Amino acid sequence: GPRVIIACRSEERAKNAIEKMQKEFEEEKAKGTAGICSKERLDVEFMALDLASLNSVENFIETFKSKETKLHLLLCNAGIAMHPLEYTEDGFEIMFQVNYLAHFLLVTKLLPIMLDSGEDCRIVLVSSEAHLTSSFDLEKAQGKHHTKENFKRLQYYGNSKLYQIMQMYCLNRRLQKTNVTVNSIHPGIVDTEINRSFSDLGMWKMFFQISKIIGKTKNPFEGAKTLINAAVNPDLKDTRDAYYCDMRIQQANSLARNQEKQEALWKYSLDCLQKYLKPEDIDKIEKL
Repeated sequence: GPRVIIACRSEERAKNAIEKMQKEFEEEKAKGTAGICSKERLDVEFMALDLASLNSVENFIETFKSKETKLHLLLCNAGIAMHPLEYTEDGFEIMFQVNYLAHFLLVTKLLPIMLDSGEDCRIVLVSSEAHLTSSFDLEKAQGKHHTKENFKRLQYYGNSKLYQIMQMYCLNRRLQKTNVTVNSIHPGIVDTEINRSFSDLGMWKMFFQISKIIGKTKNPFEGAKTLINAAVNPDLKDTRDAYYCDMRIQQANSLARNQEKQEALWKYSLDCLQKYLKPEDIDKIEKL
């Protein structure tokens, strides 16, 4: 029964998804299997957000603030995988921005609302087991030393997922005494459109097909379970710094847990967002 904002690029696709949700909800209500929700209709709304544009992120934040006064859950789920070398209008490697930096801006600007929204507010960052393929060298974070031909697509995808876990640790150090907790998850190999950005890579297309055949992939319903559990399970109140996989806490790799590198990434990210974050925005987090 909560109010849910779907923040994404396509209004048409979002509204089609919302219509499908409403239809399924009505069917469940008719069968008496809609759980504890007493509402007649789901309270779901679309708001435009394109993470490949920091201006779009800013516009979304302003739209949200103009309509909403509370925010209890922020689920950073959007992402692209193994994308060819490409740069956004803001000049950042596209996976770095879409998977990590735009979420960093979103979280930083929405945190003041969450801090004022009552107890047990949660941020969940959807990372990936792909962080195990990562490296850490901020001087090469934008891939400028690569060509399109030799760009390490899996590694840079893994890097963006590594950064999300590192962000979790950085945020929790600053939010330790507050009502907001941050955790991260690996949803599994989920059969969505995540593979559209690497459809040109025959080997990875084959990997996905074989994974489906041998039952290693999840459908979207199964893939959402770990995320929803981290978001609303009352037993997880006050849980911080957890990396969940298949509903269980697992240990992220040693790079992700390196505090010195975490703080280096934090500073690098703030430098990247100088145009969008004022000193007072940063002070609101640093001085909690």
